Amino acid sequence: MKLTVHLPEHNYDILIEKGALNHLGAWVASLWQQQKICIITDETVNQLYGDLVLQQLQAAGFDAVLFAVTPGEKSKSLPVASQLFDFLAEKEFTRTDGILALGGGVVGDLAGFVAATYMRGLHYLQVPTTLLAQVDSSIGGKTAVNTEKAKNLVGAFWQPEGVLIDSLTLQTLEPRRIREGIAEIIKSAAIADKVLWTQLDKLENEQELVERAEEIITACLKIKRAVVEEDVLDNGNRLLLNFGHTIGHAIEATAGYGVVTHGEGVAIGMSQITRIAEEKGLTAVGTTELLNQMITKFGLPIWHKPWQKETLYHAITHDKKTRGSAIKLILLEKIGQAKIETVATETVKEFLTIEE
Repeated sequence: MKLTVHLPEHNYDILIEKGALNHLGAWVASLWQQQKICIITDETVNQLYGDLVLQQLQAAGFDAVLFAVTPGEKSKSLPVASQLFDFLAEKEFTRTDGILALGGGVVGDLAGFVAATYMRGLHYLQVPTTLLAQVDSSIGGKTAVNTEKAKNLVGAFWQPEGVLIDSLTLQTLEPRRIREGIAEIIKSAAIADKVLWTQLDKLENEQELVERAEEIITACLKIKRAVVEEDVLDNGNRLLLNFGHTIGHAIEATAGYGVVTHGEGVAIGMSQITRIAEEKGLTAVGTTELLNQMITKFGLPIWHKPWQKETLYHAITHDKKTRGSAIKLILLEKIGQAKIETVATETVKEFLTIEE
């Protein structure tokens, strides 16, 4: 399966195919001229696929090197980005060379940020190996690193020149990482695709979902592609993709990166914001129950302890979606349909109220 993302000044293809890693060299050669390529990955993915990808690129005639970071959100930081800048400089990378992101969302965001900023921009490719990255973060051009204040606070929009998705990589993921990606799949269905929601509803567990991975990944990418093509820089309807993320990012940051995964934070955020929205009459009655049933069926949480309202609120005020004294929240009108609600920043506290 091949999808094309059409942007005003830049189009790129997404290849979705089982076993695609085995001809990655030919794929890259079809997109790029001979040059230096830095594979940015993490230590876990490197052990699984590093040699294969390196050999593929070298066999295709590329001068390829590899840089592996420590797995986890802590590597998505300015200090690690600085290490990569130094590595690229030592290897004499220039603006005619490229970066290949091999890994999950952390690696993709970090590699994209480095590609966007080193020498004011190198071209790069995304090869996502986790379900989360395959259904969401590998396309759309958002790149970022975290700071102590907030998640994804420093970043740039920088589009890849191609995305290669091999669903066989999901077979090496631990269950928690599979569930992390399922949270984004649930989000996609909840905001924009009642048909996908119905498909998910018929599945018994995450194993059944993985068996139908290519079909479900493609459905999610079509949703994201449509939104990204309409709103490249995240100022309009692309914000809909952030359903659950405002609270979710705050939970991730305050719990300590890695304690709560991105997908777990999003699941909790979706549940919490929908419950309050339904109480306020902003969401159809019964939506929270349907959402919670779907989230818990796939082993994801709808709650987090300790729930520190003021701490979460402080983290949210540093969120990128905050505009002066207002913030844009993403709410469900009903399953399959979402809306953007602009509220006073202080009002966000109402969405952090817990059930007594």
